[in-house]
Amino acid sequence: MIRAFDAFSLPLLRWFDPEDAHRMAIHGLRLLPPVKPRADDHKLAVRAFGLNFPNPIGMAAGFDKSAEVPDALLRLGFGFVEIGTVTPKPQGGNPRPRLFRLERDEAVINRMGFNNDGAEAALRRLAARAHNGGIVGVNVGANKDSSDRVADYVKLIETFAPVASYFTVNVSSPNTPGLRNLQQSAALDELLAKVIDARERVRKNAGDSPVLLKIAPDLSLAELDDVVHIARSRRVDGMIVANTTLARPSTLREQARAKEQGGLSGRPLFRLSTRIVAETYVRTEGAFPLIGVGGIDSGGAALTKIRAGASLIQIYSSLVYKGLRLVDDIKNDLASTLLRTGRDSLSEIVGADSATITAEDWPVR
Repeated sequence: MIRAFDAFSLPLLRWFDPEDAHRMAIHGLRLLPPVKPRADDHKLAVRAFGLNFPNPIGMAAGFDKSAEVPDALLRLGFGFVEIGTVTPKPQGGNPRPRLFRLERDEAVINRMGFNNDGAEAALRRLAARAHNGGIVGVNVGANKDSSDRVADYVKLIETFAPVASYFTVNVSSPNTPGLRNLQQSAALDELLAKVIDARERVRKNAGDSPVLLKIAPDLSLAELDDVVHIARSRRVDGMIVANTTLARPSTLREQARAKEQGGLSGRPLFRLSTRIVAETYVRTEGAFPLIGVGGIDSGGAALTKIRAGASLIQIYSSLVYKGLRLVDDIKNDLASTLLRTGRDSLSEIVGADSATITAEDWPVR
């Protein structure tokens, strides 16, 4: 069914403006019948952040910004879904056009600007589906016009703790002016201290809420040292590595389109994001797991990200070009790799190549 859907929808959606096509995809997912997904190979199960994931493949934040279709995505075979980025107040985001396909590069540039329906609407939808189960994380961010961005994050932790499987503190989007400044040492330390404190305050009534930190791939290694040190000292539960990049590799074919402002994602991000995964993995020293994201468009790419240090992975931009069948293709490839190598779980290979990757020349930015 998925392959038939891809064969019909992928060529059709490419005729439309990327943002219009995205809205059409959301509406299409709403119409999916509530079919129970096929059980995953037990060897693909992952235990991380105190949660049991049926498989390691997640839908990255940015697709389902306002929690409209998390259950449809879970039924399509994702092991988990991350909604958002959600902000306290509804937000229109940046002016259109703000989403661009780089067809020949299998890449995307976006400058969306945290457009979403706001916390109240997302909370209502997540509360209505809470009995359905499945792992649904909430990616949280600050409103563009907020006078106290740290307070925005704290408010969202308190609001969503009863319905979020985990939180992602997003300080790495390049499309909200000044947001990435929250990755700087003093600001990040204050933010994480207050976020973790908020999580602890609501734990008694809301239960455990793992907190993850999502970082940019454009950090220097010195900056990464500081970020990991603070994440460890504040005892976050994990990190997501990495968000979109402001870099524009000289190898891009769509040079004219590449001049658009915003974050670049998709295949050209793969080497840089994988390097940052490996660099982060060696710095965490097993203190917490990582989710690897950026340019994963095949089973081989997923395996590389895992061997770099990711316990879980997320995809998004590659679905524009590969379609929903990519989820099953990655799972099949990972299961075949485990069978061929006589391993019982993916945890046996997490970080296996991190030392090799960190010794290589730095990827061309």
